[in-house]
Amino acid sequence: KTVSIPTMSEYVDDAHQQQVEQRLHEEAVAESLREQKERVGGRLLNKTRAYGKLILFGEHFVVYQVPALVGAVAAFTNCECEVTTVVGSSTANEVPGVTVVDNRPAVPQYKVKKQEEGDEAIALVLKHFGLDTTTKHNVKLTFGGDLTCVSGIGASAAQVVSLARALSNELPVQMTEDEINAAGYEGEKGYHGTPSGIDNTASTFGGLLRFQRTDGDPLFTKKKISTPIRIVYASTGITASTSTVVGDVRAKKEADPAWFDALLQKYLAIVTSAETAIDDGDMIALGGLLDQNHTLCQELTVSCQELDDLVLAARAAGAVGAKMSGTGRGGLMLALTPTAESQATVAAALGKLAPQVWTTTLA
Repeated sequence: KTVSIPTMSEYVDDAHQQQVEQRLHEEAVAESLREQKERVGGRLLNKTRAYGKLILFGEHFVVYQVPALVGAVAAFTNCECEVTTVVGSSTANEVPGVTVVDNRPAVPQYKVKKQEEGDEAIALVLKHFGLDTTTKHNVKLTFGGDLTCVSGIGASAAQVVSLARALSNELPVQMTEDEINAAGYEGEKGYHGTPSGIDNTASTFGGLLRFQRTDGDPLFTKKKISTPIRIVYASTGITASTSTVVGDVRAKKEADPAWFDALLQKYLAIVTSAETAIDDGDMIALGGLLDQNHTLCQELTVSCQELDDLVLAARAAGAVGAKMSGTGRGGLMLALTPTAESQATVAAALGKLAPQVWTTTLA
């Protein structure tokens, strides 16, 4: 009789294994980034920085040419770039093509799920710069930085904007910030099909922006902040497809225009009041408006149980307002905390529920 002997494992369970593997991945990425900085130089890499973002007000509504408010976070993506023109050599590093090393920190499965879209986004930026990786150019790219790739943080925009900055330095091509932004927008098409432009604009210019899409170039202005806006943001660990979720909202809008227009009118009142609250430095009022915007996202069906649970936990821990941020159906939520002490308390509370938690301050 054959007796089956259980295989011994160094892991307590699957969750423990995932935690260990994620920690080892982060350590390997940190070492690779250190080596990259030594090789390339911190000064050059700093020139390619592109920031993540958090949408405070307006996800999904912004697609339909109404104002949104978006804040750039301090975390960034950078890019090392080497372009070689093939001149008939058969050496490996001069064969036309693209080699990508992606050292960005990321939640589990993000890079796997976004691989095809990312390849298309990079190809669109290279095409925008006139590079032909089929017959003429060999391009080597290494992405790094401290922005964790997670749905809702604008990781795709940060990637393509940092690529545009790196290409501008490498070729070299003198480019204005508007031109960098335009190149980033082209790349965003690979991830989102028809992007709103809000993510790449925040990634390029930073700060707190009022953004509005138009039939032509988008309108955006930097908002002056009279009182620091302290935010805690947390990940559900779920990676969502922006193009799919945006498509679902569009389908619901087309099926019931009156329903969508009623929500849109509510949103316009919210975002108008939110601008006033920011101008006045009224964090309590701003928090209440964040709560109202989350309710609209629930009605749009772009929130989910995981997001709702984190929002409620943040409010219970002392946040004056909380909402999902970005694509939804996974990804991120954010909480407004008026003091450094409440920011730390809310971050600790969310840390018991969410796989990743971060803090940032818009000032």
